[in-house]
Amino acid sequence: MSVTAPRPALRRRRVLLAFLSPWLIGVALFLLYPLVTTVYLSFTNSNMISPAAWVGLRNYRYLFTEDPHVWQSVRNTGWLVAVMVPAQLLFALGVAMLTARLKAGATLFRTLFYLPALAPPVAATVAFVFLFNPGTGPVDELLRSLGLPGPLWFTSESWSKPALTLLALWGSGSSMVIFLAALLDVPAELYEAAALDGAGPWQRFRHITLPTIAPVLLFSAVTGVIAALQYFTQAMVASQVAGNSRSGVPVGYPGGSTLTYSQWLYTTGFGQFHMGYACALAVLLFLVTMLFTVVLLRRSAAFTPQEAS
Repeated sequence: MSVTAPRPALRRRRVLLAFLSPWLIGVALFLLYPLVTTVYLSFTNSNMISPAAWVGLRNYRYLFTEDPHVWQSVRNTGWLVAVMVPAQLLFALGVAMLTARLKAGATLFRTLFYLPALAPPVAATVAFVFLFNPGTGPVDELLRSLGLPGPLWFTSESWSKPALTLLALWGSGSSMVIFLAALLDVPAELYEAAALDGAGPWQRFRHITLPTIAPVLLFSAVTGVIAALQYFTQAMVASQVAGNSRSGVPVGYPGGSTLTYSQWLYTTGFGQFHMGYACALAVLLFLVTMLFTVVLLRRSAAFTPQEAS
């Protein structure tokens, strides 16, 4: 019996699979395996030291009904998603529109606006805490010189999240660069035609600029929401530095106002060694992130220009 050679289509598939195999192995090892393991451990009382014991839905019952900190972290994280992300997008878009109109010194100003994005998050947060120090910080001294009362910023439960939002606005250079590229890509002929038809600046922005850069806005919104749901470094550093790095500083200082969901997940898993419960928190975070992403993508049709039929 003669063995026939593989068909060309099958041979091409094998070659393609061979080239994809490093990526497939990486996905299996560094994505699928950790994901499946996390879901499994969420149903156990694992502490990563002794053997894990199956506890069923106990971790999830504790998460939704008994944990005194999780809902506070959810409220704080929700505030960041609802306030910080839109503020960062609007600020980055405004700066991009401003720099796009500059004729002289445009490169210099674009560089200056982008430079804060290069600062390491830990160093930037430490610097911001000192700048906004209510006793000796230059920001409060400037406010006092103007006769304005300076808030307590990172040491106030009411002002800690707005202070973190200011930090996010200062470091929004990456979004600004993306918006700037999108704005510069809008055909100038569209603006000229609209101006000849009598369209004002707001009408040109609404009917030309926004529909054209809608995909970029959607991308920035999705990535911004995902980053806000996983907000960790700045909140952790700000709470420790504002509390003078005392050993007894509670998580989320002051008063739990900077306690984010990811911060509580980290504290539960690596501070208290309740790894099974931390995995349950991680599974919930994954599901919520997926839900937000799907909702934003499904609504993207309302923000993208419709093709003429």
